[in-house]
Amino acid sequence: MRKHLGVGAAVGFLLFGSTPLLAQGIGHSLFMRGKIVRTDAGGTVACLGKADGAHIGQILEVYHATPRHRRLVGHVEVDQIFDDHYAHFRVRDGTLQKGDWVSLKRFRA
Repeated sequence: MRKHLGVGAAVGFLLFGSTPLLAQGIGHSLFMRGKIVRTDAGGTVACLGKADGAHIGQILEVYHATPRHRRLVGHVEVDQIFDDHYAHFRVRDGTLQKGDWVSLKRFRA
């Protein structure tokens, strides 16, 4: 019985997650927020935008993360926000690569 419930739950999750509109929101919120998606001579683009509290001029830390630890690899400054989910950064220091994580400090009242 438990095996059937587990399979049913897995199938339900796959069907729910495959809906394009929902997948974009869930993907950004849980898996992509802060991830660097492009680095080149023109700068860096990460999945971090207005909806996450980013604003122009903000200086953020960048980390390279592995399953067991994370280490600081540099800092970036927000110089353009595309929309609610993406921003362009200017590298201030360090060596960044695609897949690293931009850390946005959260302040709670």
